[in-house]
Amino acid sequence: MKKTIIIAAIMLLVAGTASLDARTKKKASKSKASTTQVIYTGDIAKKVIGYNGPIPLNITIKSGVIENIEVLENQESPGYMKRATAKVLPQYIGKTVAEAKKLKADIATGATYSSEAIIKNIQMGLDQAKSSTSQKKATAKKKSSKKRR
Repeated sequence: MKKTIIIAAIMLLVAGTASLDARTKKKASKSKASTTQVIYTGDIAKKVIGYNGPIPLNITIKSGVIENIEVLENQESPGYMKRATAKVLPQYIGKTVAEAKKLKADIATGATYSSEAIIKNIQMGLDQAKSSTSQKKATAKKKSSKKRR
């Protein structure tokens, strides 16, 4: 009788530990997936010129989705910038990095140079983004190569 109780207690302990371990791993993967990244395009796209000069941006990406694009100080005319940003930026907000890289964005009529510079800045910034899917694939490749050895 005592052996049965001890075995049952050990089984419950093992089951509880396995369940706790699974929940801990799940929480850890969620916290890694919800990373926020801000990409400054002023350095990587300094040769991208609008009508009056470069148009640096801050692109905020959270969990692989573009959350915000902020146009930083530039030499463009405010009216043209307003027209260009109103047309171009909403096309990218809410898209994943992969979707945004494939996007053929429309430009603002009357603010062509500014629109094209913003689009090029965004594309160059997204090329610098740390894609969560590519990180997962790289991790999977590392794990599978270890198994083969």
